[in-house]
Amino acid sequence: MSGPSTLTAKIIAAHAAGATEEELAVSVDQILIEDATGTMACLQFERLGLDRVAVPLAVSYVDHNVLQLDDRNPGDHAYLRSFAARYGLAYSRPGNGISHYLHLERFARPGHVLVGADSHTTTAGALGMLAIGAGATEVAVAMAGRPYWLERPLVVGVELRGRLGPWAASKDVVLELLRRRGVRGGRGRIFEFHGEGVATLSATDRATICNMVMETGATTGIFPSDAETRRWLAEQGREEEHAELAADPGARYDEVEVVDLGALEPLIATPSSPGNVVPVREVAGTPTRQVCVGSSVNSSFEDLAVVAAVLRGRTLPPELDLTVTPGSRQILELLVRSGVYADLLATGARILEPACGPCIGIGQAPPAGAASVRTFNRNFPGRSGTSGDLVYLCSPATAAATALAGAIADPRRLGDPPAVAPPPPSPEVDDRQIVLPPPPAEAARVRLEKARTIVPPPPVPPLPRELAGRVLIVVPDDVSTGDMAPDGALGLALWSNIPACARHMFRRFDRGFPARAEEWGGGIVVGGHNYGQGSSREQAAFAALHLGVRAVVAKSFARIHRTNLIAQGIPPITFADEADYDRVAEGDEWRITGVRAAVEAGTTRLGGPVPLELRLTAREREILLAGGLVAHARA
Repeated sequence: MSGPSTLTAKIIAAHAAGATEEELAVSVDQILIEDATGTMACLQFERLGLDRVAVPLAVSYVDHNVLQLDDRNPGDHAYLRSFAARYGLAYSRPGNGISHYLHLERFARPGHVLVGADSHTTTAGALGMLAIGAGATEVAVAMAGRPYWLERPLVVGVELRGRLGPWAASKDVVLELLRRRGVRGGRGRIFEFHGEGVATLSATDRATICNMVMETGATTGIFPSDAETRRWLAEQGREEEHAELAADPGARYDEVEVVDLGALEPLIATPSSPGNVVPVREVAGTPTRQVCVGSSVNSSFEDLAVVAAVLRGRTLPPELDLTVTPGSRQILELLVRSGVYADLLATGARILEPACGPCIGIGQAPPAGAASVRTFNRNFPGRSGTSGDLVYLCSPATAAATALAGAIADPRRLGDPPAVAPPPPSPEVDDRQIVLPPPPAEAARVRLEKARTIVPPPPVPPLPRELAGRVLIVVPDDVSTGDMAPDGALGLALWSNIPACARHMFRRFDRGFPARAEEWGGGIVVGGHNYGQGSSREQAAFAALHLGVRAVVAKSFARIHRTNLIAQGIPPITFADEADYDRVAEGDEWRITGVRAAVEAGTTRLGGPVPLELRLTAREREILLAGGLVAHARA
């Protein structure tokens, strides 16, 4: 590196493992998997034929589907537990907490690289870590010790100035970025935070911002590692892992954002996108039936203590339900010792176990047609578990004011902020619920517990010379992977069984899609901009593969889903002219010629009913020609 460097560039340089004109490869220090996407990552790792994970640290968390409605969930957990013991991962038991908060507490480390099978892996950027969400197959390959490849990112320098005012919160910082950029304006970018305002934000404030900045489509977000990072690590008994890390003075960024913290007001994302951000005052007075606080974002002690302080000594309106989800067992213990737990109970709040829960539609579905105000990170249509839901996203302070009023409320109307209960002097660090793997010799004798409901993903067919078939469906802009692999307790129970999961693909748009795909012998899916936004769930690509989807043609793709399609041998094709999208209809007969030739030659133009392009890096071409990422890695 020559000249002043960004923090992002420093970490990438320290982990450099290869590069092309289009992509960078980094060595991986840590791996994170969780129960919703983890079974597929583990099954793909098995296909690689290794005896043990080949990274310094890998952790498997059970935090998503812990209701265990029938034998499918415990079957998944048994497989993940036995896989961790067999192949050398730590295993966090159900109820121990949400992976992102737990990883921040116990494992995140400044200057390291973390790759996780969850899009909100970015949370760990709060501690100066390059933390990136990826699909299950990419994570499996990284677990095998291979470098992680990413498109050369643009680095957005976000300068934070001043200090947050009364009632403004870190959630309002990331909502402000979403207000400016929407859910597409961060694609291909890493958001690096710097400036005088950084020192005013706690580690959990930073976690909130890093967790949710990826909703802009960003690769990740990262903060410097400073005195606050040291304080956090010391509190967790890990001070020796601290390292001062920051951008060099005068470092140049590809793009610049400036956020005056003192000028921020309470913001809220309206239904049904994290990018629909407006000031709270503009929607104040909207009747509300449900308020949910917590999830993988805004479930820290500080967040929950704010809610308790606003509601202390008061009771909720009779028509409103309030749920509170602590991020980890450690946070739950702090709530109890500080008295915050008792304060919340006295208001009528329901305290849920430390798990993802309602954020991903597992319990606490809102009433149909009624506003639900949540401190979560996503409000995609139907994600809550209710068709036609009206979910708003905001800070804990705004959520508390709303719960008090029974309608969306600007917390500034409450006057001066109340005194917030301080946390006890130090958390009770207890790692007994994290099961460490046995030594390799003993691990080799572990038998994998694989229930009948755990079905390996379908094989990847060879890339054909041309693609022919009918247009199975035409979907709009910003379709999420939740529209392809269902959310909710019943939906997530199917994620380890792709044939069962695929029966729900595109159910929000057309419940007849799976049957039509089977009747027509597969075909082509056509989409708008940002196709596949949101969750990293590779089940969305596996379901398409199972149903015979030969290609997806869209105006543009979300980063992780595009990579997942390539990993499963499905070409992500784009319109040369976006206006042609409007001329496509379901049932159209398409023949796309020159596909394999274009991939072999590295050209982009394809023959078809309209001008089409297939833009791939050299490595992505190799993956398609090899028959998918697993075959490419084995070769």
